[in-house]
Amino acid sequence: MLSAEALKKIDREIAKYPSDQKQSAVMSALAIAQDEKGWLATETMDFVAQYLDMPAIAVYEVATFYNMYNLQPTGKYKVTVCTNLPCALSGGNQAADYLKQKLGIDFNETTADGKFTLKEGECMGACGDAPVMLVNNRQMCSFMTNDQIDRLLEELDK
Repeated sequence: MLSAEALKKIDREIAKYPSDQKQSAVMSALAIAQDEKGWLATETMDFVAQYLDMPAIAVYEVATFYNMYNLQPTGKYKVTVCTNLPCALSGGNQAADYLKQKLGIDFNETTADGKFTLKEGECMGACGDAPVMLVNNRQMCSFMTNDQIDRLLEELDK
């Protein structure tokens, strides 16, 4: 189900916790599985649950609670826009609307070419940098004006 390299990474995460609490590595294990597979299919989450000796429903609860986990295939670039109140008041909603118009998709949709998926996110802990976006759960983009959004999309579309 997962490669030997992915299992080695999960084992390193498990080693951070007491031996009887390896389920504490569930968030890391899900992130590692998602990095390898691109998204978390039910079969992948079931495998993680078995590997960590925990009920599958407990893994599903974690995966569905946090929006960093992809429960469906996404585009090459998942762009998450913070629309939580502080960001919304500082241009987050306008940035989201601009992205929707520019990409021709709504939240939770993927462009026809499979390059971009647009997601709505909760607080990213950078309220003073609004509007804030996160690309593929890794690259934080702050103070995103329409021009900066255009440059970001152009850079990603290369």
